[in-house]
Amino acid sequence: MVTLNIDGKKLEAEEGQTILEVARENGIDIPTLCYHENLAPYGACRLCIVEIFKNGRSRLVASCLYPVEEGLEVKANSPRVMNNRKMIMELLLARCSQNRIIKELASSMGAEQPPFKSEYLEDNDCILCGLCVRACEQIVERSAISLVNRGVNREVAPPFFEPASTCIGCGSCAYVCPTGAIKMEDKKDNRILYARHWKKEFKLKKCKTCGKYWAPEEQVEYMRERANLPLDFFDVCPDCR
Repeated sequence: MVTLNIDGKKLEAEEGQTILEVARENGIDIPTLCYHENLAPYGACRLCIVEIFKNGRSRLVASCLYPVEEGLEVKANSPRVMNNRKMIMELLLARCSQNRIIKELASSMGAEQPPFKSEYLEDNDCILCGLCVRACEQIVERSAISLVNRGVNREVAPPFFEPASTCIGCGSCAYVCPTGAIKMEDKKDNRILYARHWKKEFKLKKCKTCGKYWAPEEQVEYMRERANLPLDFFDVCPDCR
């Protein structure tokens, strides 16, 4: 165990934990847009920055990536931290000026109007947080989408912007997307996953007992093969099993 100080609170933490994990365990709010407890930290959005003090000097670090240290002093909401978070939100607001989630978060940090020229493009609510890419790679283990291109043209897409053959329609990317840039719709026996430059449709499996369409056939088959289950195991939905 190590002992550290966050905003004047003396806290104990396990070695290997990050500042963000310890803060959240102790009710200290640090905003994030690219963090998920079930995914490896990435540090893309930088909203989780905190100010640390070591050897008489201070610097800003991403709390989702920085491991705790014995005697570390952390300020999660110092004036320096708050000013930098506000600037980050102003940049995000310029990129996604019509997105409700970004607008609300920016407003909570005092960023109402960005001092930068808006780069908003219709239906472009992606903040390049990488959550969708990491969920597909680390949890689903399909890597159907990735971050492509560079600079201002960087975005999330399947290979060659064509429907990815490895995508099973599970919707994990849509579930973790913090801004709704990836959308999922189920209509009768069909599921549609789509973002700004790509779309893929999936046929849903029908439950033999209740007749409800409940999951993409490709996802069901993927789960069955991975778990080595009988061919008819998913003929009924979870509610009827």
